[in-house]
Amino acid sequence: MNGHLSTGSASSAPRRHHKPKPFAPLDFDPFQGGADPARIAEAAHLSAQALVRSGRESDDPRVTARLVKLADEEGLEALAELWAKSPAHSLPGALWRLYAIRAATVANAEAMAVWFAAGQVRAQVERVVAGAAEPPGAAELLDMADSILSGAFDGEFDVALNRTAAYCRVVALGQAEHADAAALAHENRAAKMTRNAANLIKTAEDLEFAAGAWRRSELD
Repeated sequence: MNGHLSTGSASSAPRRHHKPKPFAPLDFDPFQGGADPARIAEAAHLSAQALVRSGRESDDPRVTARLVKLADEEGLEALAELWAKSPAHSLPGALWRLYAIRAATVANAEAMAVWFAAGQVRAQVERVVAGAAEPPGAAELLDMADSILSGAFDGEFDVALNRTAAYCRVVALGQAEHADAAALAHENRAAKMTRNAANLIKTAEDLEFAAGAWRRSELD
C-alpha cells in the first residue's frame, strides 16, 4: 500500500501528488501464471500488523487521523485487495471489517441513521456501547464511526471491535424492523434489508470473537 505515515514538516519545494497505486495480488506473485495465496495471506497479516503497530506506537493525532481516513485516501478497493479475503477471526479480517463499516456509514449516513434510530429502542445496551450521540443523526453517526476507528489506533483495539459490533447489531435491528414494515408493499426491498441485517449480525459476531481473541493475545 502506498503512502507513508510520516508527519514531518514539508519542504519548501512544491509536492506532486499521485493517485495511490492499488495493491494487486500480482505484486506478490513469484511465479508466472497466478498469485501465490500463501504470500497474499502473509502480506495481509504483515500489513495489518504494521498498520495497527504504527498507530499504537505514535502519539501524534495527525497519524491517527490519517489512519482513519486511509480508505478515503487509498480507496476501499485497495484495502479490499489486502484484507477482504482474510479469515474473519484474524487481525486483517477484523481490520477490514472496521474500515468497511465506517465506509458504509460515510456512503449511507442518512439511511444508517434511520436504521440506528429504529434499532436503538430494542438495543439500549448496544446503543450505549456503540457510543452514538443523541439524537443519532447522520452527522452523529459519522462522528461515532471516526471515533471508533480512531480508538483502534490510539485506544484499546478490542473496545473498537466491540463498539463496531454493537453498532452493527443496532443497525441490523433497525433494518429488520423496516423490512417487516415494507414486506407487503415492497417485497424485494424487504428481502434485501433482511439479508443485510443478517450479514450485519454475522459481522457483529465475528468482531466480538476477534475482540476476545485480541484480549487473549491470540489475534494475528
